[in-house]
Amino acid sequence: QVQLVESGGGLVQAGGSLRLSCAASGRFFSSYAMGWFRQAPGKEREFVATISWSGDTTYYRDSVKGRFTISRDNAKNTVYLQMNSLKPEDTAVYYCATDSPPYGMGLSSEDYDYWGQGTQVTVSP
Repeated sequence: QVQLVESGGGLVQAGGSLRLSCAASGRFFSSYAMGWFRQAPGKEREFVATISWSGDTTYYRDSVKGRFTISRDNAKNTVYLQMNSLKPEDTAVYYCATDSPPYGMGLSSEDYDYWGQGTQVTVSP
């Protein structure tokens, strides 16, 4: 049974920072790419960032490039999303997910098979 548990969300003023964490269990973590997605009220879930199984390749959506950084610690089975210079439009529920199959790296939610419960990020003006 794969479990993903996000933490680190909260309320922050525009320009502030948050660091999200996602702890994984039940799968050989270091063999799978990991992704972060978000969903704002009334909008579809969208891709935010992904990191390869080894951690040496990352991709970001254009609107977060230069502000967000995805990283992973395979020894701790954890993936992180450092979010700086936050904007009100970053407000959403953030989800982490595992890519499938092993050693792949998808940019679409259809490429990911297990999801966490989400953590709320709210950025005030």
